[in-house]
Formats: sequence, structure tokens, C-alpha cells
Amino acid sequence: QVQLVESGGGLVQPGESLKLSCKLTSGRIFSPDHMGWYRQAPGKQRELVAVVRGGDKVDYGDFVKGRFTLTRDVAKNTVTLQMTNLTPEDTAVYHCYLGLRVGSHTDYWGRGTQVTVSS
Repeated sequence: QVQLVESGGGLVQPGESLKLSCKLTSGRIFSPDHMGWYRQAPGKQRELVAVVRGGDKVDYGDFVKGRFTLTRDVAKNTVTLQMTNLTPEDTAVYHCYLGLRVGSHTDYWGRGTQVTVSS
């Protein structure tokens, strides 16, 4: 059973940084698999934050504007999202995403971790 364990959410002030991590605790990921983060704010649709796809190409949401960096460690089944210069508009529940692309074509979601940016 695929299980994604998220960590690192919390409350920060505007301008501060936060790091989110997501680990696949069963099975393993391969280079072609997609993995990263989406977010959903109250009353809004879920939107792409950052996802690494085959060949380590990372797609970022337009709002990121160079503030976030996504890294993947295939050997550790982990992705890490380093977020800097956070603003209140970044407040949302951040969900880890895994898209298996080797042997299957299945998407999985973590339960989410709350990120709140407020003074």
C-alpha cells in the first residue's frame, strides 16, 4: 500500500522560510515517477506548487517566482520543498503528490500539511 508521510508544515511570519518533506514509506520511486507538492487554500482549487518529472525536470507554479526549490532523493524515496520569502498568500494545505509511471500509471496523494503565513 502506498503511503506518503508529510512533515514540516507550521506557522511562520511573512518573509520567513519553511521546508516540507514527503517520504514514500513503502515501495520505491524511480526516476520517471512524478513527485512533488500541490496546495489548496480555503475556497480555492488545488494548484501545482512544484513537481519533479522524468529526467529531474521540475515544474513550478507561476506564483513561485523563484522562491521555492524542490529536490528529490530517489534513493531515500523523498522529496523536499524549500520555501523562502513566504507571504500570507502561501497559506494553504500542502499535499504531497506521487505519480507512478513505471509499471503503472497511478496517482497518490498525501493527507496534507498546513502552512500558515501570518504576522
